[in-house]
This record gives sequence, C-alpha cells and structure tokens, in this order.
Amino acid sequence: MEANHDAIEADAELRNQNEHDAQETSPLLPNGNNSEQETQWDADFAHLPWYKRPSVFWVLGPFFFMTLAFGGSVTPKINLILEIVCQKYNSEQGIATPAILDDDQCRNPAVQARVSMFTLYASLIAGFLSAITSPKLGALSDRYGRKPILILTSLGTICSEVITIFAALYPQTFPLSLLLMGFAIDGLTGSFILAMAIANSYAADCTPPAMRNVAFGYFHGCLFTGLAFGPVLAGYLVKATGKIVIVFYFLLAVHVGFVLFIGILVPESLSRRRTLATRERHQKDQADLTPATDWKRFWDSINLLAPLKILWPTGPGTTTALRRNLILLAAVDTILFGVAMGSMTVLIIYTNYQFGWKTFESARFMSIVNSSRVFCLVAVLPVLTKYFRGTAGKRKRTDGTDRFDLVIIRVAVLFDTLGYFGYALARNEGLFTLSGVIAAIGGIGAPTLQSALTKHVPADQTGQLLGASGLLHSLARVVAPTVFNAIYSATVGKYTQAVYVCLTATFVLAFIASWLIQPHGKCSAAYAP
Repeated sequence: MEANHDAIEADAELRNQNEHDAQETSPLLPNGNNSEQETQWDADFAHLPWYKRPSVFWVLGPFFFMTLAFGGSVTPKINLILEIVCQKYNSEQGIATPAILDDDQCRNPAVQARVSMFTLYASLIAGFLSAITSPKLGALSDRYGRKPILILTSLGTICSEVITIFAALYPQTFPLSLLLMGFAIDGLTGSFILAMAIANSYAADCTPPAMRNVAFGYFHGCLFTGLAFGPVLAGYLVKATGKIVIVFYFLLAVHVGFVLFIGILVPESLSRRRTLATRERHQKDQADLTPATDWKRFWDSINLLAPLKILWPTGPGTTTALRRNLILLAAVDTILFGVAMGSMTVLIIYTNYQFGWKTFESARFMSIVNSSRVFCLVAVLPVLTKYFRGTAGKRKRTDGTDRFDLVIIRVAVLFDTLGYFGYALARNEGLFTLSGVIAAIGGIGAPTLQSALTKHVPADQTGQLLGASGLLHSLARVVAPTVFNAIYSATVGKYTQAVYVCLTATFVLAFIASWLIQPHGKCSAAYAP
C-alpha cells in the first residue's frame, strides 16, 4: 500500500511538472520572474548527505578506467584472434607451428582473409544482439534505475573477458566458436554502447538540461582519452610482461572493480518515488491492452526497429515540429557516430598506403587527434557553455533545442566536414594531421546532440530514448564500416581519396539537416507520455 501511495504521489508530481514544462516551451512565453521557470532538480535528495546524493562525478571516475581498459583491449584482442587463426591454418596445412609464432608466418592472404571474416562475424553478432537488447534495457533503466543496468553491462563484459583469457592461455586448442560466444554475451548485455547510453542517462537525471551537454562532454572526453592512451598502456603492459593475456586480466579487474564501486558506493540517480511512478504507469499501460493492442505489442517485441517509435511521439502535447526535431537530431547523431566508426579502420589502411605509416606513426596521429578532441570536450565546451548560458541559466528548465545547442551542433558538423574534406585533399602528413585536428573540434557535437535529444522527452523516458539511440549506434557500428570499407576496396589505386569524398558528402547531408532543426520556442518539447 505504501509503495502504491508513493507511486501515485510521484506520478502526479511528474505529470504536474510536464504540464509546467509544456507552458515553458510555448511559442509566446509570459514575461515574469525567472524563478517560475526553475526546478529544484535534486529535491528528492536534498535531505541526504553528500555521499548519498547522485552526481555525474560519481560515475565519471570509474567510467574513465572502463574506457581506458576498453581502448587498450582492442588491438591485443585482434592480435589474439590472428594468432589463433594462424595456429589453426598452419595445423590444417600440416605446417609445424612453434610455441611463439613469427609475424611472417601469419602474413599470408589466406590467414588475413580468415581473420577479416572472423572479425566481421564477431562485429555482426555483437552489433545485432546489442541493437535488440539496448532499447529494452534502456527502458528498464527508467523503471528500475540506472545502476542495475550499468552493472549488467559490466557483467556481460566480465563473462566475455573470462572466455578471452582462456583463449589467450590455450591458443593452440581453444575453439574459435567460443570466442564468438563471448562476443554474443557482450552484445546481449548491451556492450559498451549501452554502458555509454546509461552513463549519459545517469548524468541527465542529476544535471539540469542547460548543462547536460557539458556532462555528456565529460563522458565523451573519457571515451577518447581511453582510446588515445589505452593502447599505449596495453603496449607497455605486454612489453613488460611478454604476455598478451595480462591486458585481459587488467580489463577483467577493471570491470570487477567497476561493478563493486557502482553497486556499493554510487548513489542511484532515480529516486524511489520516480521509479515507482514509472513502473505504475507502465503497469497501467499493460492493463489497458486490448486484443488489438496485445497483437501490436507482440509485433513490437519482435520488430527490431520498434523502439525507434519514441522518436515519433503522437500523444497529447506533441507537435509536428517536435517529431521533426527528434528525427533530425537522431539522424545527425547517427551520421556522426557512423562516420567515426566507419572511417576508423579505413584511416589506418589509407595512411599506410598513402604515407607508409606503421604502428608508431598511426599511434602518434591518433594521440594528437584524440588529445585535441578531449581538450575541446573537457575545456572548450564547458567554457563556452558557462560564458553563453551563465550561472543563472544552469538551473533553468530548458526543453527542446535552444539556440546555443543549435550553434554548437552546426559548428561541430561544419568542422567535421572541413576536416574530412581536408583528408581528401591532403597529400602530405602535416596537412593530413592538421585535417584530423580540425575534425576533432567537431567532437563537441556528439554530447550536445545527445543532450538536446533528452530535452525533447519527459524525464521518465530518458533511458528509453538513449536506448533507442543505442540501437541506431549499434546499427551504424555494423553498416558504416561495411559500406566505407567496400568503397575504399573498390577505389584504392584508382582514386584512393574517393572514400573521404563520400564521407565529406555524408557530413554535408548532416550539416543541411542541422539547419532544419527548430529552436525549442517553436515546438512543444515536453509532452505527456
């Protein structure tokens, strides 16, 4: 009875808040005291001591170590797959395989082709399963809290890394199919993409909308710091110990520590009253199902793209402008993510072909570019936000995309476009690196896009929305590398820069789309679910 009472009370409070928000985003705002537009975001936690109050900084620290481990494990895992495939190929061909493989033994087209196919299968399995589960787990986080889902994603990675450790310990006898099972487990629990989405949801819960782009920027900064310095740390670990398995032990330890830290020390960002209200509303929706809607629910459960319906809301308070904004923001966000994923391997292959870059030169380039991106995310974006929004605007309720968001998004996509156009034109290493730094400035667009998306839905649908965004990212993770690698394969040696012309054209489409997004004053961004 007490739980039901809390749920009803919280539900009423959330609905009143949504009604107030709809008034704030009306085309003509009444003149008056700004205090009427402010919300006490941490009212449910104000009575608690500081160590029990949710804050973005609770999650930022452990998330940094997780990205460091993630970045450091990519290359060793590919090298491990190469070693196992090479062992099995030599065995099939009747070639004696020494305990320690020589690099030249694995440098033949047959082995390279098998490794390429295996990594493709692994990416498809992890990406497809993650696309199915991410939206559902994101919606569950709205009803049961962010912490359980964050822990679940790490538990999936732990299971996957245990399998990888056994593969590294017994490469001669380990079956490759079990490695694919590790990728499947990782995908079923949402993979790293869902962990990023839930971390952003946690930040959205305890950060005013006007400052969410900064909070999301910190998480993106952690990600690119991990991608920049993780491989360096992993390289030193392998060099010091002479064993590749040490990297996977480190990754396992990081995720075990992450689970313990999140489970024991980190406060939940959703109050009990809020989760009860969301669950109560969900149960009411389920109870109202008719045979027709029950069939629709079954279809939605097997329809991979059904979670994307949150990007096309039709309930009370919604408008055509709102739906257009959600679609355009999601499209631009997916394009930016897809190009980043699709160009990663192409960039390494292209620079090796065009400039003769080896591991050292590629690592130096990635370090310069990612360091520039991190600087823009953790220094430039917060300064710009504070300067243009000021301290007075931090606690102001801002629904929809405001003009500052629009400027940041458009400028970011413009820098991305210029950077990739520079890649297509550059014929020497210096100009190519400069183009990378210019493109890195565009990194401020991703957190701003995610922040703007969350400001278009009610607070109790943030996880569901970012889960749908995770679905789009998972699909982009599979489709983009396939398309852009195919373009590069078809044009290399003829017009090698063609892939960068195509990437630039993709950014031009995103830039045009960004100009179709309307500021929040022209659409009713808050709507009743």
